Amino acid sequence: MKKLALAAALSLYAVGATAGTMAPPAMEPAVVKEDTSSSQPGGMVLLLLLALGVYAATR
Repeated sequence: MKKLALAAALSLYAVGATAGTMAPPAMEPAVVKEDTSSSQPGGMVLLLLLALGVYAATR
C-alpha cells in the first residue's frame, strides 16, 4: 500500500512539474494586407473630360 501511495504522489508531482514551460507561446504573426493605391483619380479625370466633351457636343 505504501508503494502505491508513493507512486501516486510521485506521478502527481511529475505532472505538476511538467505542466507548463517558461518559454513564451509560439504564435504565428498575423498577416496584414497592405492597401495599394488605385488609379481612380486618373480614371476620374478621363471620365470628366469625356463628360465635358459630350456636354459640349450637345450644346
